Amino acid sequence: MASDPQRRKVRAGKTLGMLSATETGNARIGAPDLAQPRRRRSIIGHAFIRLMWRHALPAAAGAVFATSALAQIDLKITVPAAPGGAWDQTAHAIEQALLDGGAARSVAVANDPGGRGAAGFARFVKENGAEPNRVIVVGLSMLGALVRGKAGVTLADAAPVARLTAEYFAIAVPAESPIATAADLGAAMRADPAKVTWAGGQVGSVDHILAALFTRAIGGDPSRIAYAPFFGAGEMINAALEGQVGVVIASPRQLEEPVKAGKLRVIGVTAPRRLDGLDAPTLKEQQIELELANWRAVLAPGGLGPAERAALSRTFEEMVKSPAWDDIIRQKGWRDAYLPADLFAAFLAAEQARVADALRSVGLAK
Repeated sequence: MASDPQRRKVRAGKTLGMLSATETGNARIGAPDLAQPRRRRSIIGHAFIRLMWRHALPAAAGAVFATSALAQIDLKITVPAAPGGAWDQTAHAIEQALLDGGAARSVAVANDPGGRGAAGFARFVKENGAEPNRVIVVGLSMLGALVRGKAGVTLADAAPVARLTAEYFAIAVPAESPIATAADLGAAMRADPAKVTWAGGQVGSVDHILAALFTRAIGGDPSRIAYAPFFGAGEMINAALEGQVGVVIASPRQLEEPVKAGKLRVIGVTAPRRLDGLDAPTLKEQQIELELANWRAVLAPGGLGPAERAALSRTFEEMVKSPAWDDIIRQKGWRDAYLPADLFAAFLAAEQARVADALRSVGLAK
């Protein structure tokens, strides 16, 4: 694991005057007009703020958070993945929105990759106990990683704070494929699943989970799915165009160019309604009862008390209502999927059960 200075990036608001800082460039999220200057802590400032986080904040958390949902906090965000990915982008979007809206005094983002997110999640819940100013970014793929992995922790070890955004999946076939609709695909899967090769991400990924859920939804046998894993959308799309696979699962953005070029056809999307900019029906329109979102959310340490949990929830509730957040997700092409803590907790329990069942159906979980 990288050392603390290598792993942690900090943006500080104007009120954090006790720390010496220098500008180090622009924020990573959003267009240039959204960019904000970053500041680097001095060694003394870094030590001081860590001391404050460890000793002063836990004792004063109730008083700080009780003032209002917009009480300024010093937030630390763990990203259980490498920089640059969707979880990392979500963390920096949160960072920018909280600072621009004045809800945070400072926001530190730390990347802790490994085990498809499960390793970083395990360290987060084991090391943070009842820290009131820490959250971790998670998503659909985290559920599969925890079901399949040996992290020694579960989602029950963390506290749901908020679901934030979602992206939906598109199912596509080569333009010359005899499969014209999702209903056609369902018929082919019922007849002989082994004759239809699906292409997606790694084995056990969200794409693999979708293939299993689709097969079960149309009355097929998920254990007989032919699934080909790929590490990049380009490689996967080329395999479809060369006839190596018959069905591709990807985000609409990843399929935009080959669809516009007439090389692939989207036969269905997993959203509850049709997606803007994509001429494709939902699965439900085709009598296939399946929706699936690649959502992103934040969890807090499981040891937080009710007051601290409520305070964090209020902070994120105010954030998602802010113009800064609205601008960021619009520019990113993300969809607002906000759920407050109580509704998110219920959703998370149901989603975890669905993912575990899907992975069991393809022999990847017990």
